[in-house]
Amino acid sequence: MQGPKIDKVIFWVALIVILCFSVPLVLFPAEGRVVLNKALGWTTKTLGWGYLWFTIGAFGVLLYYALGKFGNVRFGGPDARPEFSLPSWVAMLFCAGIGASVMYWGTIEWAYYYSGPPFGIEPKSREATEWAATYGLFHWGFTAWAVYCIPTLPLAYLYWNRKRPVLRLSAACAGVIGERAARGIPGKIIDVLFMFGLIGGVGTSIGLGTPMLSAGLAELFGLERTFMLDVLVIAIWGAIFGFSVYSGLQKGIKVLSDINLWLIVFVLAFTFLFGPTIFILDTFTNSVGLLIQNFVEMSFYVDPISKGEHFIAAAAEGKSYVDSGGTFPEWWTIFYWAWWIAYAPFMGLFVARISRGRTIRELIAAEIVGGSLGCWVFFAILGNTSMFFQLEGTLDMSAMVADGQAPEAIIATIVAIGDRVLPFGVPLLIVFVVLAFIFGATTMDSSAYTLSSVATEEQTESSEPARWHRFFWAIALAAVSLSLMFAGGKDSLKALQAASVVVALPLMVVLVIMTASFMKWLKEDYPAAGETRISVASSPPRRD
Repeated sequence: MQGPKIDKVIFWVALIVILCFSVPLVLFPAEGRVVLNKALGWTTKTLGWGYLWFTIGAFGVLLYYALGKFGNVRFGGPDARPEFSLPSWVAMLFCAGIGASVMYWGTIEWAYYYSGPPFGIEPKSREATEWAATYGLFHWGFTAWAVYCIPTLPLAYLYWNRKRPVLRLSAACAGVIGERAARGIPGKIIDVLFMFGLIGGVGTSIGLGTPMLSAGLAELFGLERTFMLDVLVIAIWGAIFGFSVYSGLQKGIKVLSDINLWLIVFVLAFTFLFGPTIFILDTFTNSVGLLIQNFVEMSFYVDPISKGEHFIAAAAEGKSYVDSGGTFPEWWTIFYWAWWIAYAPFMGLFVARISRGRTIRELIAAEIVGGSLGCWVFFAILGNTSMFFQLEGTLDMSAMVADGQAPEAIIATIVAIGDRVLPFGVPLLIVFVVLAFIFGATTMDSSAYTLSSVATEEQTESSEPARWHRFFWAIALAAVSLSLMFAGGKDSLKALQAASVVVALPLMVVLVIMTASFMKWLKEDYPAAGETRISVASSPPRRD
């Protein structure tokens, strides 16, 4: 069975765009690195403020939806029942949206802020330590998940309530640009932009998770972490992905997500119980207080004074402002918001597909509250434990990160956690590596599923994209990730940051159009409280 037909225009244009992006990075890595750095510098320094306004705006819009009269609107109609149980549903949206990245950043992100804190704070001071533990919660918190949730609402409403058998951003923009434009060239452009943005965002995630897994395998088998080991990691991901593709959405992604949930619970519970428990609780409590107290300032922090100083210094040296050093928000907050924006349409499409029977309010709560708390648990337990080892003198995490050994620092943290009780470092590391592998495979699987859905002409509720189609986009994701890592060399983080920031720029405009389109549909279909012009049949019972 071949599955639904592909949309040849979207498929081939997207493929050509991706090849034009990836191939030069592999053939000319040094030149590609220069171009990526310039693109990153120009975007963050010139348009960084726009990313900040967009994310806080998304958070405000979702508060309006959740607390307003449309909060009880149910995807699939008033009698629709959820397709998945609540734990499976939350696990699927969390694992798809986060992947192995939360294991990477949740363990080590604080070390970057510890050495290079915001607000002009002295590096490695007590104040820098407190902010280092706090900023991760901000970057992986409410506004970040609000960006994820923004496209989910119009896509879920279009698919389940308006019964459009497509999962495309262009269709969700039809309320503003019109059906003719959505089905025509403007719509094709929107969908290709989405596919390019998703591959850039997922490429960043895989590009960060792969070195961490390579470092774990190197530690377990006494190997050297090399680029070829990175290739092997992605090949293993592909094998796990193959099982999931063959099994389909119900048995594939759902099973991997459920396994992930139990492994997450084990690793975090072990670390919490046998690690520095009181330090974890105290530091997390203090960080939440700092975040609540300074949320508005952090949301709008652009650091214009430092930007001005960099501009003056660059001019004195005869350099372009784009080539000058970046500020804290340019390196971190703007990068993060761009990364979430690049990923957001994918999350919207995937979560829309699995959210039949949920209300608007339930979906917002699951993503903003559930997603934030899920990330915070990683930062609170793994991150604060890693910080404890730094302060205790067990490990010099800051020095390792400064030397470009962040993946090795993460693995050293996991081994040190296991060895605190018994010589349990290696068994815990094995569990950690397996967890990261499944996390990455889940991300690759759900991303390939979404890409193939967008490049498919039509889908019904019971159909899925062709298996070969999903395999193809998984290979494309792996190729882009490897090309970014290869072009970035030792400073692959900068290349990955550049990819996310640049591809997110046009997607912000698309997400604004989708939001306006969704509001228009809601006002048309629910002109007054308790009244609806659309009658939707009930959905079949839930499948756990």
